[in-house]
Amino acid sequence: MSLTMAILMLVGMWLSVAAAMLWGVLRIVRRHAHPHHLPPQALVKPQPVRRARRHAGAH
Repeated sequence: MSLTMAILMLVGMWLSVAAAMLWGVLRIVRRHAHPHHLPPQALVKPQPVRRARRHAGAH
């Protein structure tokens, strides 16, 4: 393998690793980003509905 080919492969691998890292960071940022176009009330999660507990043997 010539020196030119080794350098080109090194640069190509570096670019592929950099692209993978950028993709991962953008994916994490997109998942944790808060939407700025919604009012603050819309960001509050609704509370789950609490149901009455049924005990074993009670009909």
